[in-house]
Amino acid sequence: MTRRTRLWAVVGATGTGKSDLALNLAETLRRQGNPAEIVNADAMQLYRGMDIGTAKLPVAERRDIPHHLLDVRDADQDAAVAWYQPQARAAITAIHQRGGDAILVGGSGLYVSSVIYEFHFPPRDPAIRERLERELEADGSSALLARLREADPATADRVDPRNSRRIVRALEVLEQGSATHGAALPERPVLWHSAARVIGLHVDRPALVERLDARVRRMWADGLVDEVAALRARGLERGATAGRAIGYAQALGQLDGRLTESEAIAETQALTRRYARRQVSWFKRYGEIEWHDAPGDAAAILESESATE
Repeated sequence: MTRRTRLWAVVGATGTGKSDLALNLAETLRRQGNPAEIVNADAMQLYRGMDIGTAKLPVAERRDIPHHLLDVRDADQDAAVAWYQPQARAAITAIHQRGGDAILVGGSGLYVSSVIYEFHFPPRDPAIRERLERELEADGSSALLARLREADPATADRVDPRNSRRIVRALEVLEQGSATHGAALPERPVLWHSAARVIGLHVDRPALVERLDARVRRMWADGLVDEVAALRARGLERGATAGRAIGYAQALGQLDGRLTESEAIAETQALTRRYARRQVSWFKRYGEIEWHDAPGDAAAILESESATE
C-alpha cells in the first residue's frame, strides 16, 4: 500500500519556536524513511539579505533538510500573497511527488491560509491600481482608508491602517465590482490538501512578551542596522513591502536620524508585540488547528498521527 503524503503546517505567533519544531518534525520523519522537506510561509523571509530582522534560520543550522521559498525575492521586489500561493503549492506538490511530507512553516497568516485552504484572489486592474497609488501619494493613506471604511467597513476594520498597500488593493477590488477577501479567511474554508494537519505553537502571553523583547534587543546587537544599510544600497526602500517590515523600518529611521537606537528598539518591540497578538487571533480561527505548548514534541505529534490512521 502506498503511503499517503501529508501537508503539515506549523504556525503560531512570532517567537514561539516554529522553525525548531518544523526541523524536529522533518528530522523525525526522515529517520522513519519519509524524505520530508520544509516550505517557508514567512512573508519577510522570502527576501534575500533580510536575515537578522526575520530570524531566518542560517543554512548551517538547517540540518541538511531542504528548505523552499527562502531568499527568492530581492528587497526591491514585491512578494504579494497572490504571487506566493502558486509558488508554495508547486513546491509542496513537488515534495509529495518525491515521496515526502511537506512542512509549511511560518506566521504570516494570509500566506499560510492561501496555501492550506481553497483561497481565490480577486482580479487585478493595473490602471485602477496606478490611479489609486497616485491618490495615495497625493492624499495619504488616511484618506483612502476613510473611503474604504465607507464602502466596506468590515474590511476597513481588519486592515492595518499602516498598510497602505493593503488599502489600495481593497479599493482596487471594490472598484471592479468584486467582494474583497478582506485579508481574512473564507467564510467556510475548505482544505486544499485533504491530508493536512495544522500544528499551532502556544506560549503564554507574559513569557512571549519577554521573549519577543529580548529577541528585538538581540537583533540590534547582532547587527540589524548594518544589515539594513546594506539592503538600502540594494533598493530596500524602492519595494512596496520589504522596507516597511517591522524592525527594518525602524532601523531605517535610526540610519536617517529620525529615531535614536533606544527609540528604534522600543518601537520595534511594541509593534512586534502587537503583531504577535494579531497572529494569535488569526490562527485561532482555524478549525483544524491543534495547539501545543512550545517548544512542541515532534515525536509525540507523530505518535498521535499514527494512532489516528
